[in-house]
Amino acid sequence: MEPVEALERVAFLLERTLAPPYRAGAFRTAAQVLGALPDGEVAERAAAGTLESLKGVGPKTAQVVREALTGEVPAYLERLESEGAAAPLAEGGERLRALLRGDCHLHSDWSDGGSPVEEMGRAAIALGHEWAVLTDHSPRLTVARGLSPERLREQLAVVAELNARWAPFRLLTGIECDILADGSLDQEPELLDELDLVVVSVHSKLRMDAPAMTRRMVAAVSNPLADVLGHCTGRLLTARGGGPGRGRPESQFDAEAVFAACAASGTAVEINSRPERRDPPRRLLREAVAAGTLFAVDTDAHAPGQLDWQDIGCARAEECGVPADRVVNTWSADALLDWTRNRQVPRP
Repeated sequence: MEPVEALERVAFLLERTLAPPYRAGAFRTAAQVLGALPDGEVAERAAAGTLESLKGVGPKTAQVVREALTGEVPAYLERLESEGAAAPLAEGGERLRALLRGDCHLHSDWSDGGSPVEEMGRAAIALGHEWAVLTDHSPRLTVARGLSPERLREQLAVVAELNARWAPFRLLTGIECDILADGSLDQEPELLDELDLVVVSVHSKLRMDAPAMTRRMVAAVSNPLADVLGHCTGRLLTARGGGPGRGRPESQFDAEAVFAACAASGTAVEINSRPERRDPPRRLLREAVAAGTLFAVDTDAHAPGQLDWQDIGCARAEECGVPADRVVNTWSADALLDWTRNRQVPRP
């Protein structure tokens, strides 16, 4: 195992298990620093004992590098693997997971993610995805550094350049667009129309009364520019990021009306796989199945290791009877784009 590969694998496993971000970040930073060095310099510095003199390389990351250079699996990485950091994250869902081709919801450091677009894309490729959709936040979510129209256009150029190198893998353009209080979408309609896929989510006024929230959500999912309804209840089972503290209750709305609107417009209901979200709850997931909606099993990943969380969503989907042919992640990129552009659903 090459040193940079070992550092990235440690970071991936830490992210996958919701370790504090600074821990995974230390290994990601060290991998970036060492990956930029000329050939042979990492080994030379390890032999000379000067790895730690590099900004971004500390004692723990340097030890992983030195052990990898000997041809051994670094002890820290071996411990993570043996303690189950790479074990399945949920029981069940294996059949559906094997059918998935991509992920419709992931973030980069352009908004509130922790890694560059390229790192997120490379992680998706390593997991065997054929495609993934980059969905950084829209402008009103300032706490998450939401993208202005100008920044989003800049990002589209970055994605185009990466796709020129990554074929046949495709990083599709997208956004997680805030559903505003009146049900309108937080981005220029013309720009939303340019994107490959639009996730729409409620992030503000989550305690709005049920009738108003229902009208808000129905308006959003009925918008022809909306493709996926993200984390529909907004609940958090634990504090954000899985840390200590209280979670957040579900938003109140008429689920029958919202899911009926999704089914009528062809907007998919997201099965959000984040461990602290697992949204929608099982009772609502079963209601969406009965309503005849499409589904998107997504990770809402904010770091490369979190892209492996689809295990969680797949287990919940199978438990609640979600038909695999109604899961948009099982489709090819071309079929997905036929659906987002023309609402053409591939035949089983």
